[in-house]
Amino acid sequence: MAPSGINHLSQPCIYGDVGSSYAERKSRFMRWLCKLFNSGSNRGAGSGSSHHPQLVGEENMAWRAPFRSLDDRARSQKDKEDLERAIALSLAEDSKRSNGYRWRTDDDDEISSAIRDALNPNPYPPFAPTPYYPSRSGRICGGCKRDIGYGNYLGCMETFFHPDCFCCRACGYPITEHEFSLSGRDPYHKSCFKELNHPKCEVCHQFIPTNAAGLIEYRCHPFWTQKYCPSHEHDNTARCCSCERLESWNARFYSLEDGRSLCLECMESAIMDTGDCQPLYHSIRDFYEGMNMRLDQQIPMLLVERQALNEAIVGEKNGLHHMPETRGLCLSEEQTVTSIRKRPRIGGHRLVGMRTQPQKLIRRCEVTAILVLYGLPRLLTGAILAHELMHGWLRLKGYHNLNPEVEEGICQVLSHMWLETEVMPVDKSRPSTSAASSSSSSSSSKKGVKSDVENKLGEFFLHQIAHDASLAYGGGYRAAQVAVNNYGLRSTLDHIRLTGNFPL
Repeated sequence: MAPSGINHLSQPCIYGDVGSSYAERKSRFMRWLCKLFNSGSNRGAGSGSSHHPQLVGEENMAWRAPFRSLDDRARSQKDKEDLERAIALSLAEDSKRSNGYRWRTDDDDEISSAIRDALNPNPYPPFAPTPYYPSRSGRICGGCKRDIGYGNYLGCMETFFHPDCFCCRACGYPITEHEFSLSGRDPYHKSCFKELNHPKCEVCHQFIPTNAAGLIEYRCHPFWTQKYCPSHEHDNTARCCSCERLESWNARFYSLEDGRSLCLECMESAIMDTGDCQPLYHSIRDFYEGMNMRLDQQIPMLLVERQALNEAIVGEKNGLHHMPETRGLCLSEEQTVTSIRKRPRIGGHRLVGMRTQPQKLIRRCEVTAILVLYGLPRLLTGAILAHELMHGWLRLKGYHNLNPEVEEGICQVLSHMWLETEVMPVDKSRPSTSAASSSSSSSSSKKGVKSDVENKLGEFFLHQIAHDASLAYGGGYRAAQVAVNNYGLRSTLDHIRLTGNFPL
């Protein structure tokens, strides 16, 4: 049976002995069909109905044939038998050909269609034609939702697409490459998918390369979540001495004269000389006084370069120093220290013109002086001062020969307390800060509102203290914090004086 649509199957062209009588036989056969149709029409004239099929010009539109009565079908039984004999006769003539082949012509489909309509007339009465346009191919485009037809098409995810409708989810342009990426059911160009999902280095802004095993390997800062290539840890990329972030290729850091680097955000609130630091130093002494931990002696405080601080550490006999770099020191020995007398000025991306002066430190009590690195943000400088002042308070109050975990741990607790009053709202219900709530609130109101950048830096410094991996500073802080939370600061200090350890 020939289909109503277009058939793309190719017919073989086979050459054979085909006689000229085929045209005569076909002509006789067509005359016989016309006679059959005419006889059927004459028989139906009495009932006032027509039985020939009514065809419409469109290939996919058809009028439904009129109803045929039972009597008409009974009378046509003989005609059907005659028709079957004629078809058998035609087939017999074809089989008599010497090679068994015959030509396939376009009229064969017409004859076959006429025979079917004669044998199977439509039994339903006529009505107004309803156009019906079925899908030519049975494939609907998943993009435009239209019939694909018989042109080129793509198949993906059990769906078909016109080539121009198979588009990237990111850029919207057609995907013409042989390979593409899928995320769920969304297709992407490989380049677009890589742009969206492959991590980029926040230092060089290139795609992070894969390692020898074919895996994407990168480093990520635990607080800032800065992702970068592992190679930048060894290629002399500058790292901020305050917030620990690496220098991006499109945002230059400032270079200090002692070799350290400072990012733009930390530079905003950096304290550069001893005179600039004095108000902060006195506010932290007030913080101690608010917790009934008054420091009666006037301990000198100096801002120094890294080299001067390292030299002072060498001359100091007591104390544990934080590695890899110490940023503060509570001196107990007499020394001559070079301090920052005048802040440097900015020259391009360098700080130049700094003036220093040597200063002889004379021991008048258990504490000679407090030294702090210059060029650090205000909150970090304050946290270092709070830590070193606690060392001074312990020595002045007779806390001698303490275990490093105990001494450094309780000093870190005081540093953390001060940072909390600067960064977070004061919680009067907390035992660790209740005694200092009034003094810290008054000092904070004098400084005004901090920027979001400075508050974020303060949160980072709190994070540094809480997650320090060293045994003395990190482990000591966490043990001291548990004791202070359970028993309060005053009871914890009394227990340390008696036993040299934290209360359990």
